[in-house]
Amino acid sequence: MCSKQTSPHTKTKLLNIKVIDQPCQSTNIQQSEIPFLHYPNPVTFNREECACNPVRYFAILSMQRSGSGWFETLLNIKHRRINISSIVSTMDRVYNLDWFTSASKNECSAAVGFKWMMNQGLMEHHNDIAEYFKKKGVSAIFLIRRNLLRRMISILANSYDRNAKLLNGTHKSHVHSPAEAKILAKYKPTINATLLIPELKQIEQTTAKAIEYFKSTRHIVFYYEDLITNRATLKEVQEFLRLAYRELTSRQVKIHSGPLSKQVENWDDVQKALKGTSYERFLHSDYRV
Repeated sequence: MCSKQTSPHTKTKLLNIKVIDQPCQSTNIQQSEIPFLHYPNPVTFNREECACNPVRYFAILSMQRSGSGWFETLLNIKHRRINISSIVSTMDRVYNLDWFTSASKNECSAAVGFKWMMNQGLMEHHNDIAEYFKKKGVSAIFLIRRNLLRRMISILANSYDRNAKLLNGTHKSHVHSPAEAKILAKYKPTINATLLIPELKQIEQTTAKAIEYFKSTRHIVFYYEDLITNRATLKEVQEFLRLAYRELTSRQVKIHSGPLSKQVENWDDVQKALKGTSYERFLHSDYRV
């Protein structure tokens, strides 16, 4: 700055300088991690002291009754699928932290995401969604149930309770007490043994397609059974998201936790249908999972 004095009576002017949109500086961050670190600027609230707290984006890709609700409560994450435009708009709001509840806005968030069922537009628009994930640095977590027979029992029981409303006239897909779980577990569905194998094959094929569709994104595959029996698997999830390790807990109580033979009305028919097939292993799974 050069100042030229032209008279003994100087006039002083104050120069007002503002720093606008100064980028957040992250130290000791590997170059490969930069695309997955985000600094959202929500329109519904001000992040204030959290503004430079990096946030990682993720999506849990799963099927109904595969443990996604239980897993969601562990991570504590907080129908708009008419077309890809509405899907993108919804994701933009979520990842910009504008979909959070007021309680969530009071804390610095290390990661934000949501669960997405494969029958909720994910498969139909997989190309655009995969490109969005890569462009926005979204990590995909596939949560799969290894024992598809147990999943089928859970689906049939949940479908029955939608109409029966066994818990004081209220339908609940998930419960938080052993007493409620015991009531719902009393119902034993009847499985169509004729369609059993074709349905199991279809589920396997859908899952395989989904993983193939998103293989170009940053993703990982977990099994529900491993998550609830091995605490080290939960640590792997946090490591995948590059989050500091925390002991995770869930309030949900498993409904169908007994032997499979005690949960199906026509167990003999199911055994005959699966015996000698690649799905026979489902009959002998650990009852705890």
